Amino acid sequence: MENGGPVTDIRSAAEAVSAENEASVAPLHQVESLCMRCGENGITRLLLTRIPHFREIVLMAFECPHCNERNNEVQFAGQLQPRGCCYQLEVPLGSSEVLNRQVVKSDSATIKIPELDFEIPPEAQRGTLSTVEGILLRAVDELQALQEERKKLDPATAEAIDQFLIKLKSLASGNAAFTFLLDDPAGNSFIENPYAPSSDPLLFTRFYERTREQQAALGFLAEPSAAEEAERQVNGDASTEENNPALDGMERVPHGSVGAVAGRHAIAQGNTEEVAAALCRYSAPEEVDTLPSTCGACGTACVTRFYATKIPYFRDVIVMATTCDLCGYRSSELKPGGEIPKKGKKITVYVRNAQDLSRDVIKSDTASVKVPELDLELGTGTLGGIVTTVEGLITKISESLERVHGFTLGDSTEEWKRKKFQDFKSRLIKLLSLEEPWTLIIDDALASSFVSPTTDSIADDKQLIFEEYERSWEQNEELGLNDMDTSSADDAYRTNNRQ
Repeated sequence: MENGGPVTDIRSAAEAVSAENEASVAPLHQVESLCMRCGENGITRLLLTRIPHFREIVLMAFECPHCNERNNEVQFAGQLQPRGCCYQLEVPLGSSEVLNRQVVKSDSATIKIPELDFEIPPEAQRGTLSTVEGILLRAVDELQALQEERKKLDPATAEAIDQFLIKLKSLASGNAAFTFLLDDPAGNSFIENPYAPSSDPLLFTRFYERTREQQAALGFLAEPSAAEEAERQVNGDASTEENNPALDGMERVPHGSVGAVAGRHAIAQGNTEEVAAALCRYSAPEEVDTLPSTCGACGTACVTRFYATKIPYFRDVIVMATTCDLCGYRSSELKPGGEIPKKGKKITVYVRNAQDLSRDVIKSDTASVKVPELDLELGTGTLGGIVTTVEGLITKISESLERVHGFTLGDSTEEWKRKKFQDFKSRLIKLLSLEEPWTLIIDDALASSFVSPTTDSIADDKQLIFEEYERSWEQNEELGLNDMDTSSADDAYRTNNRQ
């Protein structure tokens, strides 16, 4: 092991990689493994490394000296991300630069090309570090692998595949425009943005909450829904179709569980001390209620404490704090209270002095952030929901850019790209030194974000502007408001009033 010789088992390699990684060393390890082509033993090389400002990965390369079989793959050594991600890349006609964009595809990611009705499921191509062109050409090679056998057994299918391969090769050569979709429930996939940290007009990124099915497919515990629990109790001893709502093909869900998805989510999550420090200056809780809960870390029964309050110039909110006495896990959430606002809200802050940097900021998960002086724009979902200050928000943006844009400072990055990102980062940090005035814009379609005034009356704060606007149909659709059905609640309200 110390002399670089082959390792006899994977466990030894894993333990060595783990131990040496703590010493900030990236060793290359070798493991004897079976060749699936010839049945002899080959060598698998393992390298635990980190894509700069992205995530930890394990690179594996196999080579058989007997039959010259070779393959490689990449697996993620880091943790599951809080949400899934979906990247949509528009590839124009004849654009070799877009085809050469690097792509990190995890084991759980699915690739789709709608123009060809073509899908690469997670099990077809394991974790890879490639390019758009490379992924398409690999798909071509895999489809061609058994064509000779297909022509003998099923000529019609083989002919259809040949025609499809012509179209797929045309896309890989840039002879046609197409859409490249990368959907990963684990959130561990990535497509290079050469314009980072600015937005890319060809690349659209969306983060989403995983479904229970996706959670279970990733190997994590998926709690049954309230509807399933109720159905299980009702249908425990019943076998007739009348007592089994699943038999009629209709999915039965409680009223209110469809539509307005974002309205049920927490406005922000964070450290208990940070949330308390930011909110208790406005209103201390008069009465704190408790409810039984389950620890998100160890699964032990614990208690969640909560209270309702109103933040001046904002809205009613519910502050929730969970503490586990067994493992010490602590978390806090800020949930919206009251009805969903009829209009969206745009908040503009003109930062001029240190007092502006210390303004409290509540940024919800549905808010986008802009700094026009830097041409910086963060889409909805970026950073999640947080309770912080203006200074803390800029610091978190800087840390997030370093973590997310994984191809910015790699060894293969061109010097001008590396310098561009470093210059941008230095300009971002300079915002906190207040060498020049700058503007912070928070746009929230659900009006769930807030920036505190520095004066007793918000009308006297000339550097803070709140603007309301009508949401577009697309925004309502994304938030689930177009499908909201309140007829059952309206009927119940009318019935109660008659009584």
